[in-house]
Amino acid sequence: MTASTPNIQLGDYIVIQRQKYTKLQKFGSLDTTATLGKETLELKSLLDHPYGSTFKMCVKETKAGKRGAQRQHTLELCSETELGSTRENLGISSSGADNRDICDNGEAQALKSSDIEQLREACNESSKIIEKLVENSKTFHNRTEYSQEKYLLKKEKKYFEFVQIRQPTIRLMADIFYRQDADKVMGIRVDTLSQIISYSGVCGFGNYLLYESGTNGLLPAAMINAIGADTEGTLVHMHPGNVAQKQALLALKLPLEQQQRCISVNLYSVLREFYQNGTSAVEAAVEASPTEEVNGTETDQPETSTDEQSETTEPSTKKPKLDGETQSNPRTPPRWQLENKRAASLMHAKFDSLVMSAKEHPSNILQALLPLIRPSRPIVIFSTCKELLLETYMELKATAKVTNLHLTSNWLRMYQILPNRTHPEVNMSGNSGYLLTGYTLQ
Repeated sequence: MTASTPNIQLGDYIVIQRQKYTKLQKFGSLDTTATLGKETLELKSLLDHPYGSTFKMCVKETKAGKRGAQRQHTLELCSETELGSTRENLGISSSGADNRDICDNGEAQALKSSDIEQLREACNESSKIIEKLVENSKTFHNRTEYSQEKYLLKKEKKYFEFVQIRQPTIRLMADIFYRQDADKVMGIRVDTLSQIISYSGVCGFGNYLLYESGTNGLLPAAMINAIGADTEGTLVHMHPGNVAQKQALLALKLPLEQQQRCISVNLYSVLREFYQNGTSAVEAAVEASPTEEVNGTETDQPETSTDEQSETTEPSTKKPKLDGETQSNPRTPPRWQLENKRAASLMHAKFDSLVMSAKEHPSNILQALLPLIRPSRPIVIFSTCKELLLETYMELKATAKVTNLHLTSNWLRMYQILPNRTHPEVNMSGNSGYLLTGYTLQ
């Protein structure tokens, strides 16, 4: 039995898809808008509709801007029947044998740019605009069928008026972050991310340790997503800053119990908690009385008048004070201290895997975290710089604490899969960083 598709709610992160373009957007309030190029979309009509729904962009108003006309749209729910092929909608049946007689001199289109802009303001349907462009093209019917389809796809991309609202997934967010700014996710492509998850052996059982210094929450989101809901697995997410990056983690909208099994802590703060002796800072805060001295100075108490003191000290209203009882409730420790204690207890029990994605040199951090990993467990280290991993490789070889070491680089090329036109895409990503993998011995 398949689970029902959830509905879009306020506070959700959504993925807006217009043809092949995708954008991650937070639907924070009914006044939220999203910008797609020169188009501005009002998102209030998305509320309570299921994910996967398709909406039509209806022009509300057009404003003149520095980069041309900026159109504001409302969204209307539409059916799948409205998303027919442009070729079928236009009834195009004739085509040329080849393109040898077509001259690309810019004179094939009879309509001027001003005429097209007026047509776009008058017509709200892309099929009607494309129909007019085809009618006024001198060379369209002389093109081959493939060339005609390529022309129509190009015009559809420009005038397409439908958007689909999708639920965020790890794959979608990895593609969006990498396309928008690869540096924000340390250049981690989706194929590299899948290899990190595979090499680390993350599953629904065990405790896992992650250190990352800036992937927009993509790595912790991918690992806690692989651990799954209603399982026994726990992730300790260490980071170098004061606050962890969690955009991708929040976008997944995981169950609360699953979110609580991702413990985000500052690296240096949790190591201090782990190695310190005696009473921890949290226990000291709980046990401390508001009247005890702190750094040789008494805690300030509010002053009361003589009349107020006589009223509060009457035997009928004052509760007798027991030995060791404090005068007020103890101060509640901050959340980061509680998270440090949870992480430190797991550090004493040791982890089943270590994943690192560091902008800095990984060597020193690795030496601090390696003793926390159980024997015969995988370690995975990602870096955009091969030389840093080569130095780490030699250090691990010398200490003999890790075996089966491999340093790899990923190479990915996308293919266009169409009848009689399957070929590699022209543009591709050459490199997505390097991975150092191995298994602990001690």
